[in-house]
Amino acid sequence: QVQLVESGGGLVQPGGSLRLSCAASGFTFSNYAMKWYRQAPGKERELVAAISSVGGSTTYADSVKGRFTISRDNAKNTVYLQMNSLKPEDTAVYYCRAKSNYYGYWGQGTQVTVSS
Repeated sequence: QVQLVESGGGLVQPGGSLRLSCAASGFTFSNYAMKWYRQAPGKERELVAAISSVGGSTTYADSVKGRFTISRDNAKNTVYLQMNSLKPEDTAVYYCRAKSNYYGYWGQGTQVTVSS
C-alpha cells in the first residue's frame, strides 16, 4: 500500500536547523512531484516547497525562500526539507505530499516547534 512517512521533526530554538525526511513506498516515486506543506494551529494548510519528479525544478513559499531547501533522492524514494534559520512562525505540523497528474498522497505529518 502507499505510504509516506515523515520524520525529523522536533523542538528547536529560534535560529536553529532541522532536516525533515519523507520516505515513500507503494508507488513509483520518480513519477511524482513531491511537496512539503505545513499547518499551524488555527491556520489553513499551506504549500512550503515543491520539487519536480526528477528534481530539476523547485519552488518555495516566499516566507521560507533562502532558509529552506527541498531535495530528493529517487534511489532512496525519499524527499527532504532542510530548514535553517528557523523562526517561531515556522512552528507547524509538516506534511509531505506526492502528486502526479492522476493521484495524490499525503503523509501523516511531523511536528516542528520553534521556541526558546
